[in-house]
Amino acid sequence: MEATPTEIPDVLILQPKVFGDARGFFMESWNEREFERLGIRARFVQDNHSRSAKGVLRGLHYQIKQPQGKLVRVVAGEIFDVVVDIRRRSPTFGKKAAVRLSGADHRMLWVPPGLAHGFCVLSDMADVLYKSSDFYAPEHERSILWNDPALGIHWPLDGIEPLLSAKDKVGKLFKDAEYFE
Repeated sequence: MEATPTEIPDVLILQPKVFGDARGFFMESWNEREFERLGIRARFVQDNHSRSAKGVLRGLHYQIKQPQGKLVRVVAGEIFDVVVDIRRRSPTFGKKAAVRLSGADHRMLWVPPGLAHGFCVLSDMADVLYKSSDFYAPEHERSILWNDPALGIHWPLDGIEPLLSAKDKVGKLFKDAEYFE
């Protein structure tokens, strides 16, 4: 497993070793010893699977209590994945990192607790799997507005209007969001 830091150094792009032949491929998507070697110490308690159509945009989500670390990967299709550092004491507070993930490249993204996370679907459909280090707690869930000009996220939507959930349409501006101390 190779790890490449992003603009937020503890957000890592992970490239697993993929062993392929005429039959298909094999890869380890989680190995506690290997991830600890990379500095990722997480106890995962929940696996999530979302399927979304082209143009769906989910996020930017976080839980103000019970913050979740996430190990994100795409098994089919392609997404543009974005994280925003909302840890007030972090040297990268307010910074963003973005990466394309696809089922073809097998890359994964480690999103530590304390960051807002979202993605948009670039392919006709995408299946996204992610492990979470804490349980989903809807009463603590928050959303930052996906298109807040202060964040300057350039979502590659190619002129199409994103498909948003009701909660994502009314996300807060970054300046009004609740942050982690």
